[in-house]
Amino acid sequence: MSGRLDGRVAVVTGGASGIGLEIAKRYVEEGARALLSDMSAENLAKAKAELGDAVATCTADVRSEGEVEQAVAAAVEQFGRVDIGVNSAGLGTYAPIVDQTSEQWSQILDVCLTGVFYSIKHEARQMQRQGDGGVIINIASLNAFQPAEGMSAYCTSKAGVEMLTRVAAMELGRDAIRVCGIAPGLVDTPLTAGLSAIPAIRAGYLENIPLGRAGTTADIANAALFLASDEASWVSGETMSVDGAARTKRYPEFMKIFGEMAETE
Repeated sequence: MSGRLDGRVAVVTGGASGIGLEIAKRYVEEGARALLSDMSAENLAKAKAELGDAVATCTADVRSEGEVEQAVAAAVEQFGRVDIGVNSAGLGTYAPIVDQTSEQWSQILDVCLTGVFYSIKHEARQMQRQGDGGVIINIASLNAFQPAEGMSAYCTSKAGVEMLTRVAAMELGRDAIRVCGIAPGLVDTPLTAGLSAIPAIRAGYLENIPLGRAGTTADIANAALFLASDEASWVSGETMSVDGAARTKRYPEFMKIFGEMAETE
């Protein structure tokens, strides 16, 4: 089956790399056009060179409501409408609660949760103006459900995204707008490269993934394609785990691992 998204227009935040870029590629393969927003003008230029006229780009910081609104407007200006919103901009940090700074906490919450709120708000407003529905897909995380040591801000933000997805689905269903989430486990991306490069950390992840491997960006993009397509026309308010069944086990014990690493130095 091909052409599942023919004629549709997507806005993808965090669209210049990692999961967001892979989703954009998959959508373009299925006939969509996409506006990619990201903070990296360099990565946006690379994505544009790769994907051509099927995409437009917009430099935007999801922490700014005005810039999010401008990105949605840019999609309308370039392609005439918005049918799909994919909210994948995010970042993480490691800090035990007793050492977490307010600046670190605010940065993670602002990007990973408030940025999703701004994106839903302005994507949905455009879909309401069009009057023929749409779908919004929020990239949450395994950490929406599974706690991780040293990741209090990230876990809190992603749990918030999961609940925000449910509330938005409840409110927007009357406008034929579906709102769904995806909760990836460990996926090899530039965002996870630092942790994954530590052998003990990677081993801790793989030990707790029943399917025995890290995910790929294609794994997440395939789920995002399904949720955006008519095949998922009665799916809303749900956050789909795409994690190799990692949710059935536990998260790596970061404090223990880092402690053991310090002892061997």
